[in-house]
Amino acid sequence: MPKERPLWRGAAFRLCLLSASLFLCLQLGMRRSWCPEEKSRDPAAARAPAPSRSAEQRPGAVAVAGGGRRRVTYVRSGRRGSAAPACCAPQPPGSRRRKTVRWHIELQPWASATPSLNYEASRFLKYISTSQISCEHMNLNSLKGYSETAKKPWSICLDERFSLIHRIRSKQCRLYSLGLGNDDNQFELSMANSGCEVHRFDPSIKSAHVQEGRHLWYHRLSIDWRDPNPAIAAHKLHSNTKKLGTVLNEFGHQKIDVLKADVESAEWKILENLILEDVVEQIGQLVFEVHIHWPGFEVSGNDSTVVRYWYSLLRELELKDFRLFHTYKDLSKPQMFLKKEAFNASSCYTLSWVNTRWK
Repeated sequence: MPKERPLWRGAAFRLCLLSASLFLCLQLGMRRSWCPEEKSRDPAAARAPAPSRSAEQRPGAVAVAGGGRRRVTYVRSGRRGSAAPACCAPQPPGSRRRKTVRWHIELQPWASATPSLNYEASRFLKYISTSQISCEHMNLNSLKGYSETAKKPWSICLDERFSLIHRIRSKQCRLYSLGLGNDDNQFELSMANSGCEVHRFDPSIKSAHVQEGRHLWYHRLSIDWRDPNPAIAAHKLHSNTKKLGTVLNEFGHQKIDVLKADVESAEWKILENLILEDVVEQIGQLVFEVHIHWPGFEVSGNDSTVVRYWYSLLRELELKDFRLFHTYKDLSKPQMFLKKEAFNASSCYTLSWVNTRWK
């Protein structure tokens, strides 16, 4: 007769099997909860689209270090239907993004193997005296209210191939005029009488904003190449000083058809600011009075360095598709070039450019 097995051995065997099963389930559950790779296999994650670019390439991606792995969190600018405004306006696909802020212009190579004022002055004066594009219609005789009493010509190009004449006819043009107490405002009056929206900026005006007629405004503002810092005591004296880009944002203006400037040697640094901040791309035509009897405000260096800087600024305009179409040499001003009677140069020139890409 065979010997019977004790009952406790079968119970012990079943208990071992149950313990092993529980241990295996516990291990699987812990691995699922702690391992990111296993978590990503859940149905919700499987339905999510895979990212097309890495975290370093995706805008708004923030890398967070933790554990031994890197997790990436995407910060949204706002939710659809949310009352809170988004951080930045969304750009449509394929739109041109604003370029990175530049701090310095690209200086052109020296005009000669060894820096020389003679070579630099010759290159600069030849450049500002040579038209880069022809313009057949530059006077305002066809505009209503034009008068020949203007002290100097402020030439704009009114050829049919450029948009200014069409915008004048449709009463959609805008002129910004920068001045420093200059009484010669005949050009502004003529443009306003033709139906253009004219804004004259002059810090010598008594009131903050004055409207004369239907299309002409005077603003007690000085356009500069920097915005004053209210935290600096010395800047409080310049509370009415602003950059042109700041004024455009405050006024809600996207375009300027003509920018006229007679700012008594501040034009070089203002022009530099317009180029560095890409504000110049919002302008259709430039009419600037440039002064060369001294370097200009905050322009430093020896004479040859200064002239090279002037030339480089104008070449930057050319790279922005501006073309010089008219030069007026003011013979009524002293014939001085960097405090010298040299190079048969006048101390003052009025230069006119047209943006050939302006629409």
